[in-house]
Amino acid sequence: MRRLLLIAVASMLLGSAAAAQTPQPFPRPGAPGTPPPAATAQPAKPPAVAPPAPANPDDPPSEATLGVAIYAGAEFLASYNATKGQRYYLFGTNASFTEVVAYYRTALKQKGELVYDEPAIHQFDIGRFREETMAFPPSVTVKDYTWGGSAGYLNPKRGKQPARFKTIIQVVPATAF
Repeated sequence: MRRLLLIAVASMLLGSAAAAQTPQPFPRPGAPGTPPPAATAQPAKPPAVAPPAPANPDDPPSEATLGVAIYAGAEFLASYNATKGQRYYLFGTNASFTEVVAYYRTALKQKGELVYDEPAIHQFDIGRFREETMAFPPSVTVKDYTWGGSAGYLNPKRGKQPARFKTIIQVVPATAF
């Protein structure tokens, strides 16, 4: 009798242990005993405020549109679609490459980077580059077009003076995405 009682108790313990759920390393949604998944709160994104672009791409942009000061005396030449919602703007000046670089070092309060020695190209970063939403890094790039005896960058506006520019300034504004 004692033996039967021992077997009955043992079978009850084994049966209840088998019926109990074994712990899972990762709870599955909807499994008994798991709490319902908490709603994931998305952080509120601040509204993207991009500076207003000129209505006509041939109109000169303002310093507010560019987000940087324009070198005094620089003439707006053209703007181009850089894709991914970006534009870049070209300005020409007959100031020397060195003068323009010195101006932007002071205006932007940064050293920038000499990208090439010959022809001299200097770049100043003015925003964070996001590869998934931008084609070009937000920057001011200054290029010397008198290198190697060149007469300068040809003025794209026919019949306008000056006929050529010594230095070209390319501005890629920082867009808000």
